[in-house]
Amino acid sequence: MINDIKILLRDIILWLPSAATVLNIFFAIVVVFYERRNPAVTWAWLVIITLVPYVGFIFYLLVGLDSRKYRVFAAKASKDEKIYDRLIEISGSDFLQEQSSFIGQRNILQVKGAEHFNDMIYLNFFSGNGAFSNNNHLTLFFEGKSKFDEMLADIRAAKHFIHLQYYIVRNDETGCRLIEALAEKAAEGVDVRFLIDGMGCIWTPRRAFMPLTAAGGRLAEFLPPHFIRINFRNHRKICVIDGDIGYIGGLNVGNEYLGMVKRFGYWRDTHLKIKGDAVSQLELRFLMDWNFCSPDGIKLSDGYFPKVINYTKGVAMQIVSSGPDTAQHNILYAYVKMINEADKSVYIQSPYFVPDDSIFEALRIAALSGIDVRIMIPAHPDHPFVYWASLSYLGELLEVGVKCYKYEKGFVHSKVVMIDSLVSSVGTANMDVRSFKLNFECNAFIYDQEVAAALEEQYLRDIEDCTLIDGEEYKNRSHWTKIRESVSRLLSPLL
Repeated sequence: MINDIKILLRDIILWLPSAATVLNIFFAIVVVFYERRNPAVTWAWLVIITLVPYVGFIFYLLVGLDSRKYRVFAAKASKDEKIYDRLIEISGSDFLQEQSSFIGQRNILQVKGAEHFNDMIYLNFFSGNGAFSNNNHLTLFFEGKSKFDEMLADIRAAKHFIHLQYYIVRNDETGCRLIEALAEKAAEGVDVRFLIDGMGCIWTPRRAFMPLTAAGGRLAEFLPPHFIRINFRNHRKICVIDGDIGYIGGLNVGNEYLGMVKRFGYWRDTHLKIKGDAVSQLELRFLMDWNFCSPDGIKLSDGYFPKVINYTKGVAMQIVSSGPDTAQHNILYAYVKMINEADKSVYIQSPYFVPDDSIFEALRIAALSGIDVRIMIPAHPDHPFVYWASLSYLGELLEVGVKCYKYEKGFVHSKVVMIDSLVSSVGTANMDVRSFKLNFECNAFIYDQEVAAALEEQYLRDIEDCTLIDGEEYKNRSHWTKIRESVSRLLSPLL
């Protein structure tokens, strides 16, 4: 009997490696046939599963599943569409027909030399519901303190409602100042709602928001970090006050965004304050996200979409969102369209540069066509792995004449694209695969020479605080650097 048990145990031990191999092959087959997506992404996951058996597949379940296969996101998209239709219904006019007719004229922009960008407006509307308006006034912020102070002043002056959603809200001096201001307004009877991201605020204790909820304000959490949801993040930063003022851009809420954290030093970012028609698009985006997360849903009413003043010389713009809840990769498509329509210049500023093939090839073609292409990233990154992947892409772009800069003054977190001193984009989307296909993002696309000129002027000032990446020096980089770049580049589709 004992010998039989020993033989059985020996057979099991001998059989385990074969069974483990078969199981790992099964996991690999699941990735290949279940996902059916970009081959580069599939190969990257196969490498992980092969090199780190079982653990690699668990990691895949946590961060690798295709977001568009989730029913919850399909349900959100359906619910968003109903909210959008309801907004059109209560507006008292056939908004879709009017916008479609207006945009369909293909001669919307009156700026000389910008006619070819009308196709981009058409794309943003029919792909991403980006309503076009030329009745807006913008204030630009290039650092956090002035933006935060002005937003706090606007919050304190609110009379009806304050709606915010942020990816990161720190439990520090800056975060506490915002919560206190919101709590004061909630106590006055102002409708205050705050939507935070589950992963972005994973280290922020919920008790930090107690002054707000105790005063009658409401808090909701976008996708709490449960199993297989941690990879999908609401990266949007939106604030709407009384339907009259809106904020959008790269700044979160925390001391580092005001340059108060030694590790990062000076924090260079870009944010917008909007007054005008486009504020309603930010409010609509907030309502859609809030109603997805909170059982305390918001019913649409005219009170959230008041009439705004008319500006004699307004800024033309569209608000475009993208994420697992949209049918298309709207912001990615808009970026590609911008680059392809460029005649003279393409300026890009992003803390992370891990482009997909369409962006990468569009930039190469633009540079080879004689267009002035410039890209700026931080010299001192917050994610080294992403930094090495970024350098690998920039190294190839150097070969075709792209000018690449590393910002040395502090940390550049700005997400800005400028084309031909005519069209620009400011928002939450980085120039990376995560922002294009995994995150929930929101950008303002602006068709205005003065705004583009102001953004480019700041960009050129930033270059003075940069180091130009030298092509020859890059070619002679160490073998260890090449290895880090190669590994990071291989795994970049998973970032």
